[in-house]
Amino acid sequence: VFSLPVRGSEGLYMVNGPPSFTESTAFQRDSGKNCKAVAFSKDGSLFAWCNGEKVNVVNVTGAGLLRSFDLPKAVCLEFSPKNSILATWQAYTTAKDGTAGTPNLQLHDLKTGKCLKSFIQKKMQNWCPCWSDDESICARNVNNEVHFFENNNFSTIANKLHLQKVNDFVLSPGAQPTKVAVYVPGSKGAPSFVRLYQYPNFGGPQSALANKSFFKADKVTMLWNKKATAVLVIASTEVDKTGASYYGEQTLHYIATNGESAVVQLPKNGPIYDVVWNPNSVEFCAVYGFMPAKATVFNLKCDPVFDFGTGPRNAAYYSPHGHILVLAGFGNLRGQMEVWDVKNYKLISKPVASDSTYFAWCPDGEHIVTATCAPRLRVSNGYKIWHYTGSVLRSYEVPANEEMWQVCWQPFPDGAFPARAVKYQAVPSPPALKTKPPPMSKLHEDEPPQNMKPQLGSSDKPLSKTALKNQRKHEAKKAAKQEAKADVKQESPQPPAAQSAPRIAVPAVTSGDPEVDKKIKNLKKKLKAIEQLKEQAAAGKQLEKNQLEKIQKETALLQELEDLELGL
Repeated sequence: VFSLPVRGSEGLYMVNGPPSFTESTAFQRDSGKNCKAVAFSKDGSLFAWCNGEKVNVVNVTGAGLLRSFDLPKAVCLEFSPKNSILATWQAYTTAKDGTAGTPNLQLHDLKTGKCLKSFIQKKMQNWCPCWSDDESICARNVNNEVHFFENNNFSTIANKLHLQKVNDFVLSPGAQPTKVAVYVPGSKGAPSFVRLYQYPNFGGPQSALANKSFFKADKVTMLWNKKATAVLVIASTEVDKTGASYYGEQTLHYIATNGESAVVQLPKNGPIYDVVWNPNSVEFCAVYGFMPAKATVFNLKCDPVFDFGTGPRNAAYYSPHGHILVLAGFGNLRGQMEVWDVKNYKLISKPVASDSTYFAWCPDGEHIVTATCAPRLRVSNGYKIWHYTGSVLRSYEVPANEEMWQVCWQPFPDGAFPARAVKYQAVPSPPALKTKPPPMSKLHEDEPPQNMKPQLGSSDKPLSKTALKNQRKHEAKKAAKQEAKADVKQESPQPPAAQSAPRIAVPAVTSGDPEVDKKIKNLKKKLKAIEQLKEQAAAGKQLEKNQLEKIQKETALLQELEDLELGL
């Protein structure tokens, strides 16, 4: 059983994950209204929270309180990767006489409960030291240089990475050797650069594994892939010199530990909203361009593999096993999600989670949580748990005068859940939770998705007879349509000859009743869709069950249309 802590004005409690969704009895609810932060260990076995009085650490399986630290002001918590250390941070304050305040970042030994080391750490951003996964290295950025400690011995600095001004760094995930990506901002006409090093070889520019410099950067985001073979760098300027966007300008760069680097060519102008690596480490997805945004999957050569067309989206989330990708439009968009099977690039579902401020995949790769949290949104706070096929399995909204601040999944070690085959059939929802997505009005036509992989031998393979016939039919139809448009423009007073019109096209006479007109319009739309399905079937396409059922309804729909138009 995995759990989901919920933190808010109702206190802190744990909810059991699917299928039960009951409140966990293993975790004693903390009803205080002042819970500032929560954290799980990387393997999900330990859980810590601060409630405005103490920082408590428990064993999630219910073995009671493991440690309690007297830190009423702590607002940030983090475990080291192997659970040896709990790091805590509180706001830095100077003494009344203006002299330096007391150290506000503390590293606590979880075995003994002793404070191993405390530092002054003024900024909340990047407050926590970074460990390699085996804890053999721990690093912090101090006054624009990176200090390294080894084997959690914080009494001596084992190594320093000293460049002119290191603004940010990220350690690679996974096993040794640890690699370090560092960012140095440009100054006085010199470009910014990102360099990759292998610890501890920091001796001069020649020792770097890779180097990429660029002019347009006020800040960068560096993303390692899981296998630690490459880093994606999103470089942003604060302002867009062209005045086209208040997001500033972004560029996407690829840097590999073998020294290769490239600029990722994005075929639509505008902001880069999100970039994520597939956990398989050989593909990544970017969401970019003025709305409606494009989303594209690229390979390690930075060539497009699949283009999802355009849509109302600004975020992308791969499932933990990398077999499903969710594209979503949160924030100022309406919460539309597209759930894609990545292996076959087929759309699985299109659920809508309006007003969401948070989205996360469950470690099982089957479930998703979306939430509406304060302070981002103060009204209708709560969370929903979904199956990726689009079904809502649990929906909780806090009482009107309460707020929810955070919800998150308990993590699990890699491989704890086996990857399962992708389902397309929606998992059943409890009857009360069947949701109909709100109707979405469209201001523009979206570009359709397209596979960018060179299809094997596709360019030179001749089309089959039926396919050719259909292609000609399609082209002839298109030409006729264009011609008809031109004719109408030239001689609009004359009605077009009735014989050439398809059988369901009736002169556009209104019945005088807007409701009836609306019904007629809908029926015509349905009949047109059936016509298209019949063409696809003729072209040899295997139709789904529901599509075949649609075709069977044609006679009834034609009859209904005739009745409406004759005013019966």
